[in-house]
Amino acid sequence: MTNDRRPTKFGYFLIPDATDPAGLLRTASHLDSLGFDYIAVQDHPYQESFLDTWTLLSAIAIRTERISVLPAVANLPLRLPAVLAKSAATLDVLSGGRVELGIGAGAFWGPIAAMGGEKRSPREAVAAVRDAIEIIKLMWSDQSSIRYSGSVYSVDGARPGPKPAHGIGIWTGAYGPRMLRLTGELADGWLPSLGYIDLEGLRAGNRVIDDAAVKAGRTPQSIRRILTIGVDLTPERLPELLTRLALDYGIDTFILTGQPTESALERLATDVIPRVREAVDEIR
Repeated sequence: MTNDRRPTKFGYFLIPDATDPAGLLRTASHLDSLGFDYIAVQDHPYQESFLDTWTLLSAIAIRTERISVLPAVANLPLRLPAVLAKSAATLDVLSGGRVELGIGAGAFWGPIAAMGGEKRSPREAVAAVRDAIEIIKLMWSDQSSIRYSGSVYSVDGARPGPKPAHGIGIWTGAYGPRMLRLTGELADGWLPSLGYIDLEGLRAGNRVIDDAAVKAGRTPQSIRRILTIGVDLTPERLPELLTRLALDYGIDTFILTGQPTESALERLATDVIPRVREAVDEIR
């Protein structure tokens, strides 16, 4: 699946290191000034060395002017979907429409259970994501109250609000076939990480998502393809790889990871990113 219409965007993946909160905010401001499109933050509330993701995203949104923020991905077993919907909508309103929502089924079940979350089977975890997406969309609706009865999550008379300032995208951290099919049926984007998935997995995942989208009466091109990828490559190799991923695998957004030094971020913003955009635009 190749998207030949959506512009290529770039974000950066910040580690929510609790030992350097001021440094995180400085890096966020620098990313904003350099013209990056997104800042993504992983969500592992059980990790004692991490700041809380939603609080950090809120602080970043206050310190920046243009860049959008997202959890990559929100830890659903520890965040009720109706509350997650309100958190995302609230920050979207406060930031002027600069929030997207990455969501995941959960993975580290021991630490999740240690914090009071429910340990789920793979099938239950996927069912929970399906329920969550349905509830989140209802919480962003114009309805005065909502009801939804799912196999894992339900709401009965919940009152939506506030509405987001813009149409927040729900992007899934999906790898298995059930989650990939769910992405094609209901989600707005697919957000895997290279390393957890290889190039053949990207190609196969795109096929599953596209097929599921068509069966659900959706247009596959409407589903964004976002990839988290490390940048520990030479300046010559990285633009070539990103260009190939955009053209051959339909990736429209890259969330880059690595050591966020000022010089590294500036090289990405002034050299790598323009070269990729130019190459993609020229070939398309």
